[in-house]
Amino acid sequence: MMNRFVCIHGHFYQPPRENAWLDRIELQESAHPFHDWNERIMRECYEPNGFSRILNGGGKIVDIVNNYARMSFNFGPTLLNWIEKEHPRVYRSIQEADKLSMELFDGHGSAMAQVYNHLIMPLADRRDKVTQVQWGIADFEYRFGRKPEGMWLAETAADTETLEVLAENGIKFTLLAPNQAKQVRKIGSQDWLPFQDTKVPYLCKLPSGKSIALFFYDGDRSQAIAFKGMLNNGQGFAEELMSGLDNRESPQLVHVATDGESYGHHHRHGDMALAYCVRHIEHSGRAKITNYSQFLALCPPEYEVEIHENSSWSCAHGIERWRSNCGCHTGGEAGWTQEWRAPLRDALDWLRNRANEVYLEEMAPFQVDADSLRNSYISVLLHRMREQKREWLKNAVPERLSKREMTRILRCLEMQKHTQFMYTSCGWFFNELSGIETVQILQYANRAIQIIRDLTGENLDEEFAMRLGKAKSNIPSQGDGQQIYQRRVMPRQLTLTQVGMHYAVDSLFNSGKDSTEVLNYECVSEHLERHRAGIQLLAIGKTVVNSNVTLSRKTFSFAILYLGNHHLIGNTSDSMTDEQFSSICEDIRTAFNSGNLTQTIDLIKMHFTARGFSFYDLFLDYQLELLNRVLETNIELALTSYEKINDRTYSLLSVMRNNRLSIPPILFHNLETVINFYIEDVLKSEKEDVSLQDLEERIQEVKRWNLRVNSDKVSFLATNRIHMLISHFNKHRADPSLIEQIRRILDILNEIGVQPAIHELQNFLFETLKARKDEHKHCSESLMRLAERVNLDVHAILGELQTA
Repeated sequence: MMNRFVCIHGHFYQPPRENAWLDRIELQESAHPFHDWNERIMRECYEPNGFSRILNGGGKIVDIVNNYARMSFNFGPTLLNWIEKEHPRVYRSIQEADKLSMELFDGHGSAMAQVYNHLIMPLADRRDKVTQVQWGIADFEYRFGRKPEGMWLAETAADTETLEVLAENGIKFTLLAPNQAKQVRKIGSQDWLPFQDTKVPYLCKLPSGKSIALFFYDGDRSQAIAFKGMLNNGQGFAEELMSGLDNRESPQLVHVATDGESYGHHHRHGDMALAYCVRHIEHSGRAKITNYSQFLALCPPEYEVEIHENSSWSCAHGIERWRSNCGCHTGGEAGWTQEWRAPLRDALDWLRNRANEVYLEEMAPFQVDADSLRNSYISVLLHRMREQKREWLKNAVPERLSKREMTRILRCLEMQKHTQFMYTSCGWFFNELSGIETVQILQYANRAIQIIRDLTGENLDEEFAMRLGKAKSNIPSQGDGQQIYQRRVMPRQLTLTQVGMHYAVDSLFNSGKDSTEVLNYECVSEHLERHRAGIQLLAIGKTVVNSNVTLSRKTFSFAILYLGNHHLIGNTSDSMTDEQFSSICEDIRTAFNSGNLTQTIDLIKMHFTARGFSFYDLFLDYQLELLNRVLETNIELALTSYEKINDRTYSLLSVMRNNRLSIPPILFHNLETVINFYIEDVLKSEKEDVSLQDLEERIQEVKRWNLRVNSDKVSFLATNRIHMLISHFNKHRADPSLIEQIRRILDILNEIGVQPAIHELQNFLFETLKARKDEHKHCSESLMRLAERVNLDVHAILGELQTA
């Protein structure tokens, strides 16, 4: 019987990045060229690990595997929520991995749960600990269809009370760092011994009489993965893990734990090193790959352990990294400190305590267990649809509720959610108060303050900002926490009226829509009229804005004028009667249609007085959308001129080139621009049967004239076109002409050194070949030729799939 086991754990996590009002991640410039950091890490890590390549000695792909199935892993619930919405195929690969792991490991799934939004558990009160654990369990059950056996603690930060809460909620084990073990002893013995052995599980007996199993990972090897190049070679990775096994006859487990982002984001191609490592261990016969649940069932603890209270895996000082200037940080300039951490936590603790008082006061009339209601709110966080909220409230609150009462309760619960999110650990982890992670948690705090004001009329902003003022930035221009909060957080606060104004801007350019979704809000038009005078646009309307989160609603009137480029002038009114609105519309309409813009603006400002609105009040992504809209129009005008110039000068330039005469740079650049546009236009076409003859001719012109091509854009467009053709192939009964078109695109672009991204194409071809092999179907010559073209070993996949 094999008693030597290896387990690799990946902690896959990103902090919640969503705007506190929109439930959507806004543009993050620091993640360029991606929209945001989630998207960037998705491309580099989360997706590759679901479809990781194993190569033969010649560098060709012989297998594509789901790494998650053969490792132990946890995903942060808020990250999985984003993946579910934005990348469903990757989401399914994570779910499927857990099911496959249950087949591989005696019915024990490899997925572990996680405390919900990664707050530092020893720094939370017991009430928040319970919420974090119960929300994490419910989220796990929703995604994986089973109860979790293990749960990951943020930063592995632990104290006895946290372990008690885990045990009370049915969690069998958690994973800690070796420095968190204080002492061990044989179960039944009275003599404590120093902790030394990470290769077995331990029983931690708790004051309540309950217990929980603890694993302590191999610290040296985990550090080598994260920081010392262990992922540079998959075979070396495997050999290093197996070298940790000793000669004992009893079961032993060499196990490591790192951020999951090590496998692809922190270390390029780290996913492939992981895939090869696991394959090598499985084929070596020297050890078995396992997960913690299976090993715990095979090897129950024989020793018990005591932990160091308030300890973690990433702070040498316990948990001080999240409340004091302990010296742990991620860089920064000489002389920087993290003295800001303590006043930041003090300010948030003050806000949490007041928010809890408001919550209990507001819940008192409804005769419910306020804490149980909060803990069950996870079912709403998982299903944000309006009707599901109403149904949940009917079941959660015994008495019949009015619409206003429903909104009030949901606001209270959203306030509680944001007081959880504002403690997300990343707000303290790094080196500077003004970093995006800290600003993000302050945004969640601001949302909680706004809800408190809506519920009670009490404005906590001034007191909260004053408390933040004790936190000093290391960057003189940033000032202190109060200035950062007032400058970078408070202006982002959103109201239903502002959401409605985004609908108003949309109505300027998209006529004929009576309602639209603006992120997690629904805007329904009661009246809308739209007028154009050249490039200038006018929209006047009355709109009802409904929040899909709190079920609140607001009706308001608006008028908005677009003057061209990014210039918008808009105002709103909350208290206009139908008669007043009709009369004012007539006056504004008349002024605009007569060309009197000054009078139009004066009338808008005179009658719509609730709030002004401009381009700079738009959400960041909406700003970009408007700018792109304007630029696209101007680009089309410019291109028309370029084409005319090119038509008139092309033959002249040919004569000059043939006679080796110097071509005027401005005319050469004009030619270059036109040819680039033609190439991009062919690739952007949504027709599946577009002629590639045009593309081939333009590429020949690029070579003939030695033109520069916008390689990044052409590659991006070609990748999208290939993905579209794959989709058509799957829908149109495997039309071989589509495969041939993909091959031709690759060949044509290869002539000028442009390489589209082929990761998705490789996945598609591998799955198609594998399915046809399993079903004993013939693979077309074109399919196999394309597979070879993109580096797949067709012979191995069709004939010897398991051979590496």
